[in-house]
Amino acid sequence: MNMLSRPKFDFDAWVKLARQNPQAFEEKRKKIIDEAILRASPPRQQRLRCLQWKLDKIRETSRTPMIACLHINRLLWESVTSEHGLLNSLQQLHSEQHRHRSEQAKAEIIPLHR
Repeated sequence: MNMLSRPKFDFDAWVKLARQNPQAFEEKRKKIIDEAILRASPPRQQRLRCLQWKLDKIRETSRTPMIACLHINRLLWESVTSEHGLLNSLQQLHSEQHRHRSEQAKAEIIPLHR
């Protein structure tokens, strides 16, 4: 399976499994997550495992699934908007590209004489 193709996600089947057999649901959920982590490049796998551990701990320590969802949502937004988040990284990249273009535009062409 390549990176673009994903197994079809049947939400209703997952809901049914979670209601009828929570243990089987958790085993299947962990298996799917582990398989996804293993498809990542080796340098990223450790970071993904740490992130999944953090998400699992949020789920375990939250009083309700909704509270867990809210905490995970906050974590997501922090990863986008924090000082070292995605938004800041993209803005820095844009600034560096703009500065690089400006430096290139200031080059002086010197004619060569024989």
